[in-house]
Amino acid sequence: MTKPVVGVIGNAQVINDRHNVQLVGQRNMRAIAEVAGALPLMFAGTPDITDVDALLGAVDGILLTGGRANVHPTHFGVEPHARHEPYDQDRDAMALALIDACVARGVPLFGICRGLQEMNVAFGGSLHPEIRELPGRMNHRMPRLENGEIHPDPEVVFADRHEVQLVPQGSFARILGCEMIRVNSLHGQGILEPGERIVVEGVAEDGTIEAISIADAPSFALGVQWHAEYDPQSNPVNRALFEAFGAALRDHKR
Repeated sequence: MTKPVVGVIGNAQVINDRHNVQLVGQRNMRAIAEVAGALPLMFAGTPDITDVDALLGAVDGILLTGGRANVHPTHFGVEPHARHEPYDQDRDAMALALIDACVARGVPLFGICRGLQEMNVAFGGSLHPEIRELPGRMNHRMPRLENGEIHPDPEVVFADRHEVQLVPQGSFARILGCEMIRVNSLHGQGILEPGERIVVEGVAEDGTIEAISIADAPSFALGVQWHAEYDPQSNPVNRALFEAFGAALRDHKR
């Protein structure tokens, strides 16, 4: 049997102040190829050139990656503010349409960081642009040096930083075989109010929602706030998630 194919959403970027491009991080591609056992296929996060029906006819699952841009707040009834830029409204439109279609058709769906946030918004939930500003919350953004620059060592940036308590008997607890894990943390925006079909499956010690599933989804439909794509080759938690995604892809392909 040929490998299942995973569509990986692109992120809009401008290179050299002039070239509009679509980018996907290598670690997302390698996680799919090396751990999920599938063929990664990047598609443009641009709805006017990416037809949802054609895309879902060509792939066996979708990975919604992390990205620098915040989900535009008008999708959950809040006015935008310049300090919460950048936004990527093309990706918003593409992802929100895809989430609905994947869940309706039973196409395996895995959302990471921004992907989890998109899944929440797709089902009517809201986001907060700076989780650390809420009372009692920790700073979930990536580590920085004293001068404000991002820490140069990726091992420090992507190190496990806090625990996540998983819901007993939930999808994550069943996949991982435990109810407490440690994860990395590289996000500013996060879930404020869960959407209608969003099942909260994991919460950080400060109350931040870290893991979700979609109620009554006919196939794999999970989202994580941490960057599970960084090290699934060596991290047992992230490996188990990508392996479970891979199993769902193969079931869908059959």
